[in-house]
Amino acid sequence: MSGSILQEVDILAIGVHPDDVELCAGGTVIKHIDLGYTLGICDLTKGELGTRGTPEIRLQEAEESAKFLGMAFRINLGMADGFFGVSQENILKLIEVIRACKPKIVIGNAILDRHPDHGRASKLISEACFYSGLLKIETSWKGTPQNRHRPNAVYHYIQDKNLNADFVVDITPFFQKKLDAIKIFRSQFFNPDSKEPNTPISSLDFLEFVEAKSRSYAREINVKYAEAFNVERAIGVNDLFDLL
Repeated sequence: MSGSILQEVDILAIGVHPDDVELCAGGTVIKHIDLGYTLGICDLTKGELGTRGTPEIRLQEAEESAKFLGMAFRINLGMADGFFGVSQENILKLIEVIRACKPKIVIGNAILDRHPDHGRASKLISEACFYSGLLKIETSWKGTPQNRHRPNAVYHYIQDKNLNADFVVDITPFFQKKLDAIKIFRSQFFNPDSKEPNTPISSLDFLEFVEAKSRSYAREINVKYAEAFNVERAIGVNDLFDLL
């Protein structure tokens, strides 16, 4: 486990791979920091199965991105990339983080996606958020017993597959900063100076795809750029005019 200094935050953003949050919810993260909320990131794995880069490089990039975004913290749980399971051990690891930072909202991986890790991580995140609220599951952080805590809501960002969105977030003023955060992961994305093998995400076309996807979801709410999410339960509103 790396980066183990945690503090309470309003939103905890979780990604199975370093860069998942930036790619799929980076604009939403930046927007909510701009609105005055506190956020932290929890990466489940070091992305060690990625064709390009190394776990050490990816951790360095993740830390650089966290500072650039203004995150309260970024922690990596060191689960096995590609082979982690929705197991008691991994659920408890994530519960410890949830109870330590007490988020009101958790955002995490897509419920269904091309990469098998994404859907599996989604299930792990959902189960950990639920079990974190159970009194008889005992955990501790740095030797101190923890109290139960269940987030108010869990939202899943949409990744590679174009799933039907339950809601979308206008990120128009923050889209360029989102792209800048993605580009911090130089080992993974377009880098004309790289000598490593090409991958589906290392071409300039992929960054253009990220923009096109954001524009596509944005069209539904009449803005320029947006990020899309799925929900686990119905969303309640006080005022119909809160909805665009």
